[in-house]
Amino acid sequence: MLEGRNLVKSYGRTTALSGVSLRVEAGEIVAITGPSGSGKSTLLHCLAGIVRPEAGEVTLDGRRIDTLGEAGLTRLRREGFGVIFQFGELVPELTALENVALPLMFNGHGRNDALGVAAGWLDRLELAEIGGRRPGELSGGQIQQVALARALVTGPRIVFADEPTGALDTLAGERVMRLLTETARESRTALLIVTHDNRVAAYADREVALRDGAVLAGSAR
Repeated sequence: MLEGRNLVKSYGRTTALSGVSLRVEAGEIVAITGPSGSGKSTLLHCLAGIVRPEAGEVTLDGRRIDTLGEAGLTRLRREGFGVIFQFGELVPELTALENVALPLMFNGHGRNDALGVAAGWLDRLELAEIGGRRPGELSGGQIQQVALARALVTGPRIVFADEPTGALDTLAGERVMRLLTETARESRTALLIVTHDNRVAAYADREVALRDGAVLAGSAR
């Protein structure tokens, strides 16, 4: 479904990706692992259309997406992709419920309709009681769970999770990963997880290991 071929990306004189290829099938959960500086977050961002590779190509269902204009990429990220960042990146002025509803409103849904759908997701994740709170009133685990609901609310085909448990304690991290993977499997959503934690990688169907901007032999197909 989603494929990156021979991706190259540098930041100044530092090579982040040196010809990396990765294919992800519909409904598959893939963990991208490696130490800091290995290029795993850059790979995720290239596949999600957040960063453009300098060489290589990214395709979705055989159609190149790395050559799309900004409007096309924005539409794709709103409608087909969900993204979870390490620290949640919620809008501080909005309540948890409004944060979850935001992608729907960006996609043209009316406010009341969007809030209703968002409330359903918070209820599904057992977060209904925090819907009226703002991010500053939430714990780290709650913020990540709200970010999870926001990433899933549009029914994306692919969710990209960049160190989703990096700022959490062990128990909160396990809850976020359990919710994330269970929900992805139920909805047949492909899931790419960047992590340096073996416990997080264990939730995936397959692990792809990066070192120095390249995939380790035998760790990807």
